[in-house]
Amino acid sequence: MLFKEIIGQQDLKQHLAEMVAQNRLSHALLFLGKEGSGALALALAFAQYVVSIPAPSPVVEDLFGGQTALEPTPSYIHPDQIDQQPAYTRAAQLLHPDLHFSYPVITKKSGEKPVSADFITEWREFIQQYPYGNVYDWLQFIGAENKQGNITAEECNAIIHKLSLKSFESRFKVLVLWMPEYLRKEGNKLLKLIEEPPANTLFILVAENEEQILPTILSRCQLVKIPLLEDKDIETALMERAKAPAETAAQIAAIAGGNYREALQLLQHADEDWQSLLREWLNATLKGGPVAQAKFVEEVAKLGREKQKQFLRYFNHLLAQSIRIKILGPDFAQLPEKEKDFAIRLNKIASVSQQQALIEELDKASYYVERNAHAKMLFQALTIKLYHIIQNKTLILES
Repeated sequence: MLFKEIIGQQDLKQHLAEMVAQNRLSHALLFLGKEGSGALALALAFAQYVVSIPAPSPVVEDLFGGQTALEPTPSYIHPDQIDQQPAYTRAAQLLHPDLHFSYPVITKKSGEKPVSADFITEWREFIQQYPYGNVYDWLQFIGAENKQGNITAEECNAIIHKLSLKSFESRFKVLVLWMPEYLRKEGNKLLKLIEEPPANTLFILVAENEEQILPTILSRCQLVKIPLLEDKDIETALMERAKAPAETAAQIAAIAGGNYREALQLLQHADEDWQSLLREWLNATLKGGPVAQAKFVEEVAKLGREKQKQFLRYFNHLLAQSIRIKILGPDFAQLPEKEKDFAIRLNKIASVSQQQALIEELDKASYYVERNAHAKMLFQALTIKLYHIIQNKTLILES
């Protein structure tokens, strides 16, 4: 994976390249970025780049006591030209002997102690198919179902063993540790190795939530913040990579909120009529009464988790644009005419403060959907909250 294959993040890619060029590469980096920002993809591209840089050529003495390198080693190689190096082919296939990986895994049989290497074949397939996937995608990919992922004490021991060995052919040994949030107290085993690693060893940790990382590990890493993607970069990627029509790509990019994974999910269901479903929900909430509300809850509960999240995100997007119209005027709304009309109608039933309260509740609901909340109970409670907010009873909800 080359830097030019990573969506957006131009300034950050330039910064990483300069770190290598100026020999300012820290031995432990923490790539911190929210889901869909491309933190994992960028970390992999950077790791493949670093491990593909040729090691210095052996030096021999001549007859007169001078020293000469057998072959000249380039002082710097641009990241987008690293694929011309012999080592890159194996690095791109995640087969390079000096490139190591650690990630959450599951126990398949009672009593076993799994390590990341047990799932390396699945890992290579996953990265090829879902470079912007999240940990839920990964755990489902390996058949976790309802099992919790973990980075075990045995995995920490395996990391210590692998990195204590000399590199095979590269200048660096590189470990990409994805989701250090899944390290429990056993992660403290890695502290000495991270703080005082063997020569030319590079740790790249990739995380989404800084607060869930062990403070003892966090304090030993140089932080590299990965911003959310720009809408225009997501729009371009959807058109060029996913072959989405321009209008669809623009609409999805505006809704995705800088999350390319979410954009791909939205694209899969671009033909869903979320507006009709939303209209049904609001009519049931404000006019229909308990029977209509129960019917809607039954309908939305059958959608499945991903579609429920997309539906909530769609409503949030319309509310945000509705507020934008209220403050700046209709010309500043980033919506097709049909949706712009719907957003204008939202301003007739709820004030800006009420819409902000609705957005907060929808964000909470999306969070609970992600964590397998009971769909019927969640949407029934959310319907009641929406009714009270629109009826100007937000103080009751806030208290």
